[in-house]
Amino acid sequence: MRSTSKIAIGIIAIVVIVAAVASYMYLSQTGTQLEPATLNGAGATFPQPFLNATITKYTQNVRTNLQINYQGVGSGQGISSLIAKTVDFAASDAPLSASQRQQAPNALHIPETIGAVTIAYNLPGVQSGLQLTGQVIAGIYLGTITNWNDPAMQSLNTNLTLPDHAITTVHRSDSSGTTRIFTKYLSNVSSTWASQVGSGTSVQWPGGLGASGNAAVAATVNQTQYAIGYVELAYALQNAMSVAAVKNPAGNYISPTLASTTTAVQSGASSGLPAGNQDWGNVSLLNTQAAQAYPIVSFTYLLVYQELNVTSGMDKNKATQLVQFIWWVVHSGQDLAPSLQYAQLPANVVQIDETSIQSITFDGQHLPTS
Repeated sequence: MRSTSKIAIGIIAIVVIVAAVASYMYLSQTGTQLEPATLNGAGATFPQPFLNATITKYTQNVRTNLQINYQGVGSGQGISSLIAKTVDFAASDAPLSASQRQQAPNALHIPETIGAVTIAYNLPGVQSGLQLTGQVIAGIYLGTITNWNDPAMQSLNTNLTLPDHAITTVHRSDSSGTTRIFTKYLSNVSSTWASQVGSGTSVQWPGGLGASGNAAVAATVNQTQYAIGYVELAYALQNAMSVAAVKNPAGNYISPTLASTTTAVQSGASSGLPAGNQDWGNVSLLNTQAAQAYPIVSFTYLLVYQELNVTSGMDKNKATQLVQFIWWVVHSGQDLAPSLQYAQLPANVVQIDETSIQSITFDGQHLPTS
């Protein structure tokens, strides 16, 4: 009987040990036992207020053993860093071009939020109420409309007294996804702009002042009387900037707001979107047909490799931390978007993101999302 009892006790002990090991392995895989890690990202300034907010909340309240460093250096530099594999993730308002996709094979586009590009201005005596069309904005940046009281401007603003003063244009000097959004919009509304300047993260500006990053463009406009520039909505609000209402395809002058941005998303992102590992170059939320939609709206993307072992310094722990952070951003993190004037991702976009994130591997192994 004693030997039988000893055998039974031994079996129970083995079962307990095996269960403990299995439990530990399970907890490790699901992230509750993840080791401390540091993730480095770089890229777009367009979504930086949103990204900063998600990083702060996630590292302070969800994963306190994780540090995330994000540098807003412009979409172009973010993409270059992704291609060089010197960052764990990049952010860009500009989707990867065909050549960039060849240089970064298996990179995923993960839309993480949606914002608006405002036409901000510093016009003494006119704090609000300015109305502009796409053609007039193109004319200003082409240098064919040079004065604030130009007839083309005054005819749109009969209720305002516009000054007889030269316009100073401000643009991005760095490689910028915000520039791509803005110049793509101008190319859509002005054949002259499309043929003479075109669209891209960097273009040959006909003139004006250059500044690096959304924050610097906002500061330059605020510091320069009679200036006009293009900045993401969050920056315009943070800097108490005057912004123009822009005429949309329905013929309405629409101010950039969370509501008018969200309306554009609902109109332009309801169907027909590619998978995360496909080409997003033709995806556009510009000039959607909804009557109350602001016309200059865009997705902005997190870019990450589908197989993470190609990234310098990556290991399974870091890879898991990265996957779980991105998963949180496109789910719980969306609650932070409205207060910063970014539109939340529609359900169909979240579903695309889920499929993309679940496809990410390290050394061929899929990673837990929570």
